[in-house]
Amino acid sequence: MQVAYTPAEIAAIVGAQRTAGSTTRKIGDIASLTAARAGDLSFLGNPKYKAQVAESQATALLLPLDHTGEPRADQVFLYVENPSVALARLCARIEQTLWPKPPAGIHPSSVVAPTAKIDPTAHIGPLCVIEEGVSVGAGSVLQASIYVGRDARIGEGCWVMPGCSIGSTCSLANRVRLQPGVVVGSDGFGYEFVQGRHAKIPQIGSVVIGDDVEIGANSTLDRARFSRTVVGEGTKIDNMVQIAHNVVIGKHCILCAQVGISGSTTLEDYVILGGQAGVGGHITLGKGTKVGGQTGIAYDTPPGSYLNGTPAISYMLERRLQVLHQRLPDLFKRVEALEKKPE
Repeated sequence: MQVAYTPAEIAAIVGAQRTAGSTTRKIGDIASLTAARAGDLSFLGNPKYKAQVAESQATALLLPLDHTGEPRADQVFLYVENPSVALARLCARIEQTLWPKPPAGIHPSSVVAPTAKIDPTAHIGPLCVIEEGVSVGAGSVLQASIYVGRDARIGEGCWVMPGCSIGSTCSLANRVRLQPGVVVGSDGFGYEFVQGRHAKIPQIGSVVIGDDVEIGANSTLDRARFSRTVVGEGTKIDNMVQIAHNVVIGKHCILCAQVGISGSTTLEDYVILGGQAGVGGHITLGKGTKVGGQTGIAYDTPPGSYLNGTPAISYMLERRLQVLHQRLPDLFKRVEALEKKPE
């Protein structure tokens, strides 16, 4: 990692409530409990790995407050309320060290329209294209090879990684993070079959992304046919997700990799979609709905639903059916045996 922290420095960063043990080593890497070696930091994020703590060779370990046991020689235990959250805090500090925020200013190879408003504290990296009427807020970073269309808006503290495209009139609120290759504001997939041909329907709406949204690499968000495609505050979107035109996604939703959402569908707040889940068009998933991976949904769901399978049914029923499905061969053998018995 090319960084080194003393256990005392780590304790201060993560807010450790107490420590046990001592060492003169500095911590230079992070590893799992079983893979860690001297000079590494590890953590107990899942209670099922508790037995591995005693055998871990890590020099420093982040442990929950109720953990029992004593550190070995040359080992330090750092007790925290939530080891996973504590590790995230440390990684945030490491991230700042490894990838410091670039300086404010506009790279000379970028093309910025005269009417664009770039805050003097923003960073515009090499080979970016900023069209007429664009605004970029304070402290935002556009790394490299990024296109921002006419009248688009980028708020404060955003981080846009290489190869992203933000279409005309689309907007990012504050602290939005786009991983490489994200496309915001591609045309919605809209056609009418007219006289034997697929006639394109103009897509004249926009995409509006709320505060603290993060969008994974190569995900695409289509602009609305009219009005807006919306992603609510705090929602996190994984890699290679497709969000169609006029979709409305609520606050603090989670969309895992390769999810696809058809047009004019609404996800209320706190919806979770597992990887490769597919959601049909013009439906509403109620607040807090949870959907398993590869599930296909074609109907409205009430708040708090837990679904799996294609077509989607309740998670517990789908699990029971899977168990019964595995017993079908034996059941058929029994039926065949019964049929062969003389009457």
